[in-house]
Amino acid sequence: MLVALGGAAGSILRYLTDRRVQAWRDSPFPFGTLTVNVVGSFILGFLSGWLLHGAEPSSIRALVAVGFCGGLTTFSTFGYETVRLVLEKTRLYAVLNVVVTVVAGLASGALGLVLATAVFS
Repeated sequence: MLVALGGAAGSILRYLTDRRVQAWRDSPFPFGTLTVNVVGSFILGFLSGWLLHGAEPSSIRALVAVGFCGGLTTFSTFGYETVRLVLEKTRLYAVLNVVVTVVAGLASGALGLVLATAVFS
């Protein structure tokens, strides 16, 4: 039940965030998907840091890590939007999408992990 509740909340927030960011940016580059994936990576990194220090109850993991972050982040949309950019002949955007998403996602996850380690150690 917690996974379903978290997933529903994450999916709704993903949709609303994507629409708002895309309307604000008015660009073929998928800033909305990038935003939710980077934020989700940070949250998962933070929760991982909390877990490493033995303070994460399984109910929080089910609700936030699996449900909410699973609903918020989206690899399939990232893949689809990258292919769409290639097909629309905006290949530079496609390459930037891959590079920025991977680098920012890893950096954001690492930042969350470091922050949780500082807070919980």
